[in-house]
Amino acid sequence: MDASKVVSMVPRIRIRGLGKIFEGTQQVVALQNVDLDVQENEFVTLVGASGCGKSTLLRIIGGLEYHTSGEIHAGGRPVTAPGADRAMVFQHYSLYPWLNVIDNIRFSRRLRVNREDLTSADVERASGRADALLNLMGLSSMSGAYPNQLSGGMQQRVAIARALMPKPEILLMDEPFGALDAQTREVMHDLILHVFNLEKATIVFVTHDVEEAIYLGQRVVLLAPRPGRIDTIYKVPFGTDRQQDLKHTREFLDMKREILERIRETSGMKTDTHLLDKMSAT
Repeated sequence: MDASKVVSMVPRIRIRGLGKIFEGTQQVVALQNVDLDVQENEFVTLVGASGCGKSTLLRIIGGLEYHTSGEIHAGGRPVTAPGADRAMVFQHYSLYPWLNVIDNIRFSRRLRVNREDLTSADVERASGRADALLNLMGLSSMSGAYPNQLSGGMQQRVAIARALMPKPEILLMDEPFGALDAQTREVMHDLILHVFNLEKATIVFVTHDVEEAIYLGQRVVLLAPRPGRIDTIYKVPFGTDRQQDLKHTREFLDMKREILERIRETSGMKTDTHLLDKMSAT
């Protein structure tokens, strides 16, 4: 078999038997026996009730937490620490207030290189990359602005551009749009799909919003709590060229209803109609 084809068959992220236990006054099993493959240039969303381990799993992929059992590989290499192949975007924008927009975007590149070793060609390429990302995020006119002069949506666009600056193979996003209003969230949804199609990175995206998970993801991975584990994986039957009207179609709404019902079942929050009837009768 052609060696190049063998390499292409290796998942971008490979997780087997993964477990995470937090020690303390009370031991907490955050994740148990998690198996998951994420392919190259795949967009996977993680959903589930609070406490199911979504963010913990994302942080382990990013090398910000270490697993206590099992194994995890990214790009065929064991994950033991953060790496330049993986970038992370958090709910809180984490921009540097003393840097303007363009310098915030360039910051990750500055961390990775010894400035004395930079050639003029390196500087030109980095500058071109930063300018391209600034344009992609629709922020060209805000290049010299500082974070406190930006709206929440603009700040998150800067954070995403900064994460993309070193061209990571994997982009990890932990509820990045959770603090935004509904209208801005819709704009960001379409923006991140556009970025996904252009940049060809693998994206793993944590959210509590099932509608967001379906609209963005090619697969939706539902985690169940106590202990955190994969319960169901849903393949999203829509192409990557999506429009907001998709959210109103029967197929989309049926999938949303199915996933929400399963989240309620796995979290023990399923409504007991018989109990409600008894309560209303008293």
